[in-house]
Amino acid sequence: MKQFTWIKWLCLSSAIGLFLVACSSAPQGPSYISGGSLSARLKDYGLKQGDEVLIRIFKEEGMLELWMKPNNSREFRHFANYPICNFSGILGPKMYEGDLQSPEGFYRVYRSSLNPHSRFYKSFNLGFPNNFDRSLGRTGSYLMVHGKCDSVGCYAMTDAQIDEIYRLVEMALQNGQTYVEVQAYPFKMTPERLERAKHSIHYEFWNNLHEGYAQFETRKQPLEYSVGRGRYLFLK
Repeated sequence: MKQFTWIKWLCLSSAIGLFLVACSSAPQGPSYISGGSLSARLKDYGLKQGDEVLIRIFKEEGMLELWMKPNNSREFRHFANYPICNFSGILGPKMYEGDLQSPEGFYRVYRSSLNPHSRFYKSFNLGFPNNFDRSLGRTGSYLMVHGKCDSVGCYAMTDAQIDEIYRLVEMALQNGQTYVEVQAYPFKMTPERLERAKHSIHYEFWNNLHEGYAQFETRKQPLEYSVGRGRYLFLK
């Protein structure tokens, strides 16, 4: 994971620049409150520790959304927004080991993915490359969400934030959730924002991600998909 210092600085600078630009258009919704009572905040949303969890990540907005589903509901509720402390690279998917890109796509976090003793405080592995990534020959390893606010291809949070996120993910998995879905997007995939990206070399890939984004926006449930012909194929 060692990189030349100037390359790392260039990529981190790009990420910081994207974050600063995006602050004015960060998604509206419930915000993480440092030091606030987690139990009280969960109660306000009719939730509790151990309820199912789903995560959405937006690079351009510099935001991690945490969604949860109470036992008496079929739909997930938007519980909290956590500003991403750091990510490396620019908008676009991770292509190969060492490109310093943070991944985009749909990933699954299992109990075996959790690392409470990470050198980045606490972490969970996204499972990159997934079946879709491997079908396109994409390579990489140890792509995580973790603490310490330092990133070389990962999504880094503050230690206080990852404490809360990690606890909710861990409790959900311990309570029987098979895996926690993580949806990682380049930006909020509104039709208007996607139209602005139509000349990007990543447009077809992002348009495919938009199918999953739109499905979750409508159903508020984990995505059902397979992989084929270099695409995510979503079940209708």
